Amino acid sequence: MFEELIEAWDGERVVIRYDAPSGAWMFICMHSTRLGPAGGGTRMRVYDSPQDGLSDAMRLSKAMTSKLALVGMPFGGGKAVLAVREIPLGDARRELLLRYADTVASLRGGFVTAPDVNTTELDMDVVAERAPGFVFCRSSANGGSGSSAPATALGVFHGIRATVRRALGREVAGVTVLVQGAGGVGGRLVELLAGAGANVLVSDIDADRARDAAAKANGSVVPAELALETECDVYAPCAFGGTLNEETIPRLRCRVVAGAANNQLATPADAERLAAREIFYAPDFVINAGGVFHGIGTELLGWDDDRLGAEIEAIGGTLLEIYDRAARDGTSNDVAALRLADERLRSPLALTR
Repeated sequence: MFEELIEAWDGERVVIRYDAPSGAWMFICMHSTRLGPAGGGTRMRVYDSPQDGLSDAMRLSKAMTSKLALVGMPFGGGKAVLAVREIPLGDARRELLLRYADTVASLRGGFVTAPDVNTTELDMDVVAERAPGFVFCRSSANGGSGSSAPATALGVFHGIRATVRRALGREVAGVTVLVQGAGGVGGRLVELLAGAGANVLVSDIDADRARDAAAKANGSVVPAELALETECDVYAPCAFGGTLNEETIPRLRCRVVAGAANNQLATPADAERLAAREIFYAPDFVINAGGVFHGIGTELLGWDDDRLGAEIEAIGGTLLEIYDRAARDGTSNDVAALRLADERLRSPLALTR
């Protein structure tokens, strides 16, 4: 059932568990432990098939390897996916998370996790009941650092500012940014952009959520089905990944793609497709690293608010370094970022924090 996916993957270990009481599949993918335990969020989502859930976990864990190496954190890349039939609530959700926590605990620290799509700091509180020591971003009431969404959004904001300066030669004020996905990260990003004077457009499959976010920022709503084709300076995908592909890239009417979503490119070739259209791309695993800084920096490395803020702001500088390398080497920004991550992964001095 999953053999072909596993055989083609370049990671280290896959843990698969079928949860009979809920009908969910649990996938924990540990792509690399070169720099430390595999670390990555726990995503809960309805997929068309279990194979799609495993494939998502594999892609996301590989991106985490690059992200964590690039930002100098003492972890390898991992990801967990709970592929559910429907998003559970109440007792059913708690029981599923406890059974998942047993699986995490069985790895004895080989995998550590945090919230991701459709999971929160309260869910991490539940996981920590059975897997103590292997969970980041629990609620502050339970000794954790709380939601990583605000830090992720702030990092994306700094990344957009740096990218707009490089690609468009101007500041964010007056620039039109379409934020696609107005959840915890996207909604906060809308507010930050509006506060900096950007013209903000908001799109979300939940029309009410889009309206609420737009109202807070004096912005405008774009129907979800028109997001890709709406003219803007910056398109900021902040929902699910894989939306930039051979079919959708020709429809884009933007000059910059810079957003919080993981794995925005469906395939590596899509970076070249963006470049061919002269659309400037901010590699997602770089620009969305604020959440990693929030969880690991505050809970493991002891950063205070000033240090955390400085590290998040430095995401803009990291992107500028990548853009310089891409221009020097004649590559796409994505390739330049991956090469830099690989250099740091292979270097004995990779851990700089």
